[in-house]
Formats: sequence, structure tokens, C-alpha cells
Amino acid sequence: MFNTLLIQPIYNVFIFLIGVMPGGDVGLAIVVLTLIIRAVFYPAFASSIKTQMGMQEVQGELDEINKQYKDVPEERARRTMELFKEHKVHPFSGFVALLVQIPVFIALYYAFFREDLPHIATNLLYSSVHVPQAISLTFLGLIDLMSKHNIILALLVGALQYSVVRLSVRRMKMGQKKTTAAGQKEAAQKMQQQMMLYFLPTLIAIISYSLPAAVAIYFITGNLVSLTQELVIRRQMKKA
Repeated sequence: MFNTLLIQPIYNVFIFLIGVMPGGDVGLAIVVLTLIIRAVFYPAFASSIKTQMGMQEVQGELDEINKQYKDVPEERARRTMELFKEHKVHPFSGFVALLVQIPVFIALYYAFFREDLPHIATNLLYSSVHVPQAISLTFLGLIDLMSKHNIILALLVGALQYSVVRLSVRRMKMGQKKTTAAGQKEAAQKMQQQMMLYFLPTLIAIISYSLPAAVAIYFITGNLVSLTQELVIRRQMKKA
């Protein structure tokens, strides 16, 4: 069922895109596939960003509810949900934004490692999707997508990931109210933010360096889209 509902549809879209790309450029297919997925799930990404800002804005009231009703879990849960509803905060939207990226990564892993492109798993293709006449594993004629240890791409991935995380940390600081509870948590939050700011980009860069360049192309595209979405959503919120 996992293959039928997740892997097969994305795999078919990926193979179709390879077939319509100039020269069967697999790298361009990865870029376009990432853009399509991000466009389809744009509402989830937008809601995730708005929720993060909203959570910081209501943190003081949330701390007060937790303190006042710490021994009455049912009432604490009810008032928490009322608070979220009042401020239009959707606490689970962040998980949607994260989870939606996983099927794409798995589909790419399936195509590159299990089926070992340029081999195509014809048994997974829908009747409307045909094997591409040409398949090029050289992105724009410059980058071998199957090659590993591309230090330039890895550094670019790390830099872009750092920019994405830095914007997220700034968003959290901007939305945070100066409450007593917030002051008590400041040291812990600062440590957590520093770990996010440096550890995550480093980890993603190492992964990109260790795996074929196709993975780095995916991360680069995703991070560029994230930065663009951030700017668009901020403008929308300023106009609202």
C-alpha cells in the first residue's frame, strides 16, 4: 500500500518529467518535481510559518493556562484549543510541512538507488507514462548526478539551509512576547536555537556530500523555494 499510494505516483511523475525535459535531463526533472510538490502543498507550508509566529504570540497565555489548570487536564486541553482557535493557530501544520517532503525524498532514493537510473522500473509505470527516449544524468551538461563528494554543492546546501534556519529563528524571536515565563526559558531557547542554526545545516551538508549530487540538487531547490515562500508570506502578513 505504501508503494501504491506514495512511491508509485511520485515515481511516475518523476519519470514523466524526465521524458519531457530537454535531453531527458534528470536534474531538471528533480527541480520541477520539487517545485510541483511545494506548489501543491504551499498552504501547508504557509500555515506552518504563520503557526510558528502565532504560537510565540500566545505563549504567555498558554503558559498561564498550563499553570492555572495543571491538575485539570481536560479543562487545560479545552482552553488551549479555544486559545488556538481564537488566534487561528494550527499546531499540527508544521508536521504536515515536514512530512510532505519525505515521500519525494523516498521516491528519488527509489529511482537512484533501488532501480539505479537510467534503468526504469516499467512494472511501476502507469499506462499513460512511457519510458523516456533519452535519460541524461548530467545536470545542465555540467554536474554528474551520480557522483558523490561534491564539496561545492555540499557547501551551497549548507549555506542555504543555514539561511532557512536563521529566518526561522528570527521569526521565533520577533513573535515572542516578553513575559516572565519567556524570560525563564530564554537560556534554554537560545541553546536550542544555536543547535538548529549550526547543527542542522552541517548535518544536511554532510548528507549531501556523502550521497550522489542529485540529493544536493533536491535540497538546494527545496531551500530556495523555502526562502522565496518566506518572503511571500511575510509580505502577505504585512498587508493583512
